[in-house]
Amino acid sequence: MRIAIVGPGAIGSTFALLLSRAGHEVTVVARGARLAFLEREQAIVRKDGERAKVAVSAALDERIEWDLVLVTVLAPQVSAVLPALKASAAKRVMFMFNTFERIEPLRDAVGAQRFSFGFPAGVFCLLEEGKIDPQVRSGTTVDEARFAKLFTDAGVPTVVEHDMQSWLRTHAAMVIPLMSIGVLVRARGAGVSWREAGTYARAFAVGMRIVTAMGNVLLPSSVASMAKLPKFLMTAMLWALSRTKTLRDLGALGAAEPRMLIDMVSAASPEMAAPLRAIRP
Repeated sequence: MRIAIVGPGAIGSTFALLLSRAGHEVTVVARGARLAFLEREQAIVRKDGERAKVAVSAALDERIEWDLVLVTVLAPQVSAVLPALKASAAKRVMFMFNTFERIEPLRDAVGAQRFSFGFPAGVFCLLEEGKIDPQVRSGTTVDEARFAKLFTDAGVPTVVEHDMQSWLRTHAAMVIPLMSIGVLVRARGAGVSWREAGTYARAFAVGMRIVTAMGNVLLPSSVASMAKLPKFLMTAMLWALSRTKTLRDLGALGAAEPRMLIDMVSAASPEMAAPLRAIRP
């Protein structure tokens, strides 16, 4: 396949490396320091030295009938690339980023017949000095079976969920307390107290209530089951998780994303979101 990846940061670069390794023709569209690094290397470079050749561009070539344009920028950056996506001759445009906002405007912008959404829940990656250090597990989710197969065959185990709006909002409500705890414990060098864990557990519960109040269902079923846990058990779970390397690594991603998600939820449901604003890192 002929694939363009717009926004080859840590996540986009992981997909670029694996798709290139699987034999696809991959072009990455970058800017700034990331563009300079990729233009110099003409490859995605892993921290361990592995390289995957990619073509590099400062802009999406709108004339090319890309089989897939994968958009892995942050949600606030989408507006800057949307004009090029609208004008592109791409056969499919898949957005892949964390958001709580409505995804219908993106579908309308590129056309329903070309629109897809996915989320790389199984991909964790740090980008340091231009090189990536990815970890890939199960959990990545998309709304089309053919792209689930494409990513799975390339080494990213992927499942299908057609209601990505509900999935994305549930995921945001779940990761807000986890990412916020991660930022705190990474800075502190120690886990949260039981009282603090209770505050994050309340934020988790309120986030789930906001999702359902907005007419969405909780997806996937594993998270729906978590939402039914008594507060005591959720508090215990978050208290324990705050002492793990997983949460410290999550904190390494920084405070920008949990802040963004909390602000999105607060804008959508200001009257209910106070417990989420209270944990904003």
